[in-house]
Amino acid sequence: MKLSPAYRLAATILHGFDEYRSRFKAITADASRRFRDAAWREAQQASAERINLYAEKVDDTLERLRRTFSEEELTHCECWREARNHYAELISQRLDYELAETYFNSLFCSVFHHRHIRNDWMFVYSSRDGAAHRSGIELCRRHVVDGDWQAAVRWALAEAPFETPFDDLGRDTRLGADFLCGHLPAVLRDAADAEVELLESVFYRNKGAYLVGRIRGGGEQVPLVLPVLHDEGKGLHLDTVLIEPDEVSIIFSFTRAYFQVEVPVPGEFVDYLRELMPDKPAGELYAAIGFFKHGKTEFFRALNQQVARREDRFIIAPGVRGMVMAVFVLPSFRTVFKIIKDRFDPTKEMSREDVREKYRLVKRHDRVGRMADTQEFSHFIARRDHFDPDCLEELLRVAPSTVYLKGDKVIIEHCYTERMMTPLNLYLEQCDEAEERAVLKDYGNAIKQLAAANIFPGDMLLKNFGVTRHGRVIFYDYDEICYLTECNFRHIPEPLYPEQELADEPWYSVGPNDIFPEEFGPFLFANLRLRKLFYTLHPELFDAGYWQGLQQAIRDGRVIDVYPYRNKQRFAGSDGNGLVY
Repeated sequence: MKLSPAYRLAATILHGFDEYRSRFKAITADASRRFRDAAWREAQQASAERINLYAEKVDDTLERLRRTFSEEELTHCECWREARNHYAELISQRLDYELAETYFNSLFCSVFHHRHIRNDWMFVYSSRDGAAHRSGIELCRRHVVDGDWQAAVRWALAEAPFETPFDDLGRDTRLGADFLCGHLPAVLRDAADAEVELLESVFYRNKGAYLVGRIRGGGEQVPLVLPVLHDEGKGLHLDTVLIEPDEVSIIFSFTRAYFQVEVPVPGEFVDYLRELMPDKPAGELYAAIGFFKHGKTEFFRALNQQVARREDRFIIAPGVRGMVMAVFVLPSFRTVFKIIKDRFDPTKEMSREDVREKYRLVKRHDRVGRMADTQEFSHFIARRDHFDPDCLEELLRVAPSTVYLKGDKVIIEHCYTERMMTPLNLYLEQCDEAEERAVLKDYGNAIKQLAAANIFPGDMLLKNFGVTRHGRVIFYDYDEICYLTECNFRHIPEPLYPEQELADEPWYSVGPNDIFPEEFGPFLFANLRLRKLFYTLHPELFDAGYWQGLQQAIRDGRVIDVYPYRNKQRFAGSDGNGLVY
């Protein structure tokens, strides 16, 4: 029987998806071996490879479609309508059907350049919305505590699928049990039916492996995360125990690299994680476990639902206007939308493509909990009355090549989205003295942790950092970002005579990559009191030798990891800044 072009189109796309999933799973499955061998550089490379994999496989599949089908067949919407129906049937029994739908959408958008976004021709909405059936696959292992918390912790660690032994399992189980007995609510700690439940899969990221689940009993539950580290030459050790919902949420933050974790049933896996972190959007959790493209799909669907409620309109984001980006928000959606302006401030010597490459760098790089993840959209369409008039007027003025009107529609050809945060400069205007000290300490730690990951923000002004609902300081303006090892940190030379210090121009030569940390104070803080406080908290940031030492550590191949919990929570020591060598 001769197959129709639409069926062959669907089958070709599904074949490409299977190739993508096969390679994705292979990279992910090897994370346990990389952890066993302490192959930290290889882990970084694998993370970048897996991020790049999606676009590579979409391009491969698109090329296969162009070789197989005529231009007329490939650009005929009715063919895609029929192909969508065939594809929905082909994936109907798959456990990763939602990822397959997103892959189909990626091919459709590649062919039609992000136009003709209709559910008839692609999966604007899932083919299984409201589906009640479950896979029946057991995701978790369980242990009844029966009053013995040390045995429960021993079970959690000893039964995990690690290939390296623990250095001192007795010590770790005592530490873990002491923590739980001292911090669990009494109703849960003493419950006769207390039970520890952990996902079978281990979450690997950088130098850490995380056991994730919850503790239930007495009608209560708390999330549970057990971070395990590999000390080369010694073995494994339990680094801390996390049971606070906010702390667990930070582990899965949008500011961190994606986990390498084997996921038997993506939808059910994410549903379980949402039970632990109900405030986390599904899209963020899909991204956190490596499915960032489907995270974008979930984000888009949630945005459409929110816009349809008409609770508010898009407005220009509060804060200082950017020199490169125009930023607007839908206040009820906790997201900012960023558009590259047509013309930059004269001090910004870069092109539009330079800016896009900076964002690609951040996507590929370890964000160490200090850089916001982004989603990139093309041909974004909204109704004109969804925009505040002043907001729309400004967007049309600063980016006419990107934003234009078509009837009652606003067409945005390209934009980025990020999680909404309070700009640090605005936060400092509103906070009390204790909050001020805490946020300035975290601001300095953010700069240090970015540097440890070989990232120099370039423009470290307060307005380019935001504060999350957890009080963490995050960098989000990437147009001047670069690798730390590309910078030339210098001490300011001593003047030869007093008149040199009074001159308008520096008495020393300045190269294009030269940076003088001694100048950071006046540049970052007009407020002298804040400047002095920041210097007290982080005096090393003003010393070129500190930066040069970090550069040398990176050049020597040392992978400096940044762990997503506070130092005082760790059972082992660190250098005081959340950096572990």
